[in-house]
Parts: sequence; C-alpha cells; structure tokens
Amino acid sequence: MFELISQRYERGSTMITSNLPFDEWTETFGTERLTGALLDRLTHHVNILEMNGDSYRLGQSRARKAQART
Repeated sequence: MFELISQRYERGSTMITSNLPFDEWTETFGTERLTGALLDRLTHHVNILEMNGDSYRLGQSRARKAQART
C-alpha cells in the first residue's frame, strides 16, 4: 500500500475508504514510522469526508432477511 501511495503521490487522485480512525492504522500497517509516512502523503493535499450513518450493506442484508421471513 505504501508503494502504491508513494507512486501516486502528487500525480493523480486516489480515494481510500476506511472504517478506522487514523490513530488505529498502525495496527494495519505494522509500524508507526511506515504509517506516519503513508498518512503524510495521503493527507498532504486532501479533502477528508467523514461520514457517519447506517451501513448500506447491513441495511440490505436486514431487508433480505425480513423478506425471507414473510
């Protein structure tokens, strides 16, 4: 992932979605140094959209289960 972001850095748009806050990314990428470098590149020229709400997929799953019961 770091290589991909490094290659794309300041060359084009990249969209990343995550359900984790930035301070939990270290658990995914292993080291604070690597995670910090990755986030530095990601957040340099950025628009962060934080969306909170019900999961679209969870809603669809519940609707299918409800239909199956009827």
